[in-house]
Amino acid sequence: MSAPLQIGLVYDLLGSAPGGPADADAEYEPIETVEALEGAIRLAGHAPVRLGSPRELLTGLGRGVLPKLDCAWNIAEGFGTRNREAWAPVLLEMAGIPALGSDALTLSTSLDKAWTLELAAAAGVPVAGHISAASAAELERLALPGPFPLFVKPRWEGTAKGITPASRVENEAALAREVARIVRDYRQPALIECFLPGAEYTVTLIGNEPPRALPVLQRALETGTGIGLHALERHAPAGGFAHALPGALSPAFEAELAALAVRAFRALACRDFARADFRLDAGGKPVFLELNPLPTFARDGSFAILAEILGRTLEDLLAEVLALGLARLGLA
Repeated sequence: MSAPLQIGLVYDLLGSAPGGPADADAEYEPIETVEALEGAIRLAGHAPVRLGSPRELLTGLGRGVLPKLDCAWNIAEGFGTRNREAWAPVLLEMAGIPALGSDALTLSTSLDKAWTLELAAAAGVPVAGHISAASAAELERLALPGPFPLFVKPRWEGTAKGITPASRVENEAALAREVARIVRDYRQPALIECFLPGAEYTVTLIGNEPPRALPVLQRALETGTGIGLHALERHAPAGGFAHALPGALSPAFEAELAALAVRAFRALACRDFARADFRLDAGGKPVFLELNPLPTFARDGSFAILAEILGRTLEDLLAEVLALGLARLGLA
């Protein structure tokens, strides 16, 4: 029997973001997520090694004190720049440590939502009309992507950072106000998209050549704005938001969403796991929103929901994800 692999874990924990807006650490993980990954690694017969944050990884590499590793599993988000998700993969690559998941280039590219939409569109995936504006003054020189309502969010953030009930804008004054807020608070351009009125879905993919789509999940919408409920949770009033699930899933439609997700996965050169989000337009056709090659593995996230649907534990599903990644790396 071969010896267990030593698998490093790189992560950012909730509460560790060095300042910024109120949702600066929204993409960071609770310690329970790290423990779930450790459980999956042990379930697969290997040994987890906590490496900590990208900065701790950098310090360990600089001092030459890292333990001997066969590979690493990175879920760290970094901070402050559109290359932040690439910090850990670049350090691992420099150290010659194979890594599960997508590489630094894919993570940086996919974090930039405008670039992601352009690459997906070039691959034949339908996307909404959109523009990017770095200031309210620049906005005045740009043609809007369509009629109001429009939707405004940071160009390179995830986990609904920067999204509030006011992110759906109904007129030019509200649009200018939201663009100014994004630029001021998040220090990056705002992405302005046509607001899609239909149901919202997320497709989780695992494996490689071909990646496999897990059951499609529909996301609840807040009834007042039509914004995804998950994006507004941190702004919920006492008693919560009213919400609805306006869509339906047939086998044919689920297969259509899965095929589009696989096409986006390949267009961005993703590896091992990712999650693609879609929304229906006024005609009921699916439109690609974004791709997340660094999805959460938290116990209240999509992987945990899917594990429950499939009658499995989260650790069991993550052990399969691990096995698929190790096979790609030649470490199975």
